[in-house]
Amino acid sequence: MFALVTEKAYQQHRPHFDALDREGHGLRWLRLSDGGQLHGPADACPEVAWLSSDLFFGGILDRFFEIAEGAPDFRWLQSAAAGVDLDGYQRLMDRGARICNAHLTAIPIAEFVLRAVLDEFQAAGRWRVAQAEGRWEHHNFREVWRSRWLVIGLGAIGAETAHRARAFEAHVTGVRRHPAGDEPVDEMISPAEIPNALPDTDVVVLAAPATPETENLVDDGFLSAMKPGSVLVNIARGKLVDDEALLRALDGDRLAAAILDVFNAEPLDPAHPYWTHPKVVLTPHSSGGGIGRWDRGAELFCDNLRRLLAGEPLVNEVTSMQLPADLPFVTGKKRQ
Repeated sequence: MFALVTEKAYQQHRPHFDALDREGHGLRWLRLSDGGQLHGPADACPEVAWLSSDLFFGGILDRFFEIAEGAPDFRWLQSAAAGVDLDGYQRLMDRGARICNAHLTAIPIAEFVLRAVLDEFQAAGRWRVAQAEGRWEHHNFREVWRSRWLVIGLGAIGAETAHRARAFEAHVTGVRRHPAGDEPVDEMISPAEIPNALPDTDVVVLAAPATPETENLVDDGFLSAMKPGSVLVNIARGKLVDDEALLRALDGDRLAAAILDVFNAEPLDPAHPYWTHPKVVLTPHSSGGGIGRWDRGAELFCDNLRRLLAGEPLVNEVTSMQLPADLPFVTGKKRQ
């Protein structure tokens, strides 16, 4: 069996691949270089592949999908991403290939959220400016302790964020269509109850997938219901936010800040007002950049490959008809 991986991932995680080879599965590795060249027998076609994290930044993602789609016996793809909204995934599924996603970035994204909220609450920028200017200047700041958080979407990312916020003794309310009963929150509400929760919430975290039901979830009505001085954090998808509505809200005196890692169009236009707005903290879709995700991804790929070869159930398998369990369907939002 031929397995497609990037040269970078193969070299970085060589011990994992060597372990698979020693187990005698008969695997042969096709390695895709940074320049898009495929190293292996000229007539080799992969049956399985690992879409590792480096592919999202190296400029050869289309080439990777082209190779997988061109293989007549291709049957399984392990992705390093949680979302499966790229066209390449659907094309492979339409051909009968199995797809598994991953939640490798939940830990760094949750850490990013806590760091960003602490930075905002503590007005840490004032200390940095004072240090640069050589001024010894004291200021008071807000505490996360006993603040109230609303986490919309309690998949892997939302759950990790809630868990960490509660470690700071924040009160966390979660939103999920179908609660499992073991969510790491203080209380659960239904999506229809979101408007009632907003006036008492200090931090709103968007962690839901982008779907027709969540598009422009954060609109004028949503923002006008938020608590004065509250903070909005979006680490989900830009489509959840009506940009014009958010800018109007930020120009007023209701919101303290918007922490935005994702946007409707990426890269963000250099002329976009988010870049210079005094209440916007902007990062380039980088909240998931924790380096621990690389090892977690290699371990998941190898574990699932063993499962595939043994005919066992796969971890995180998705289908073209599957909707995420943490999709908040907000009453009144219509499909476009």
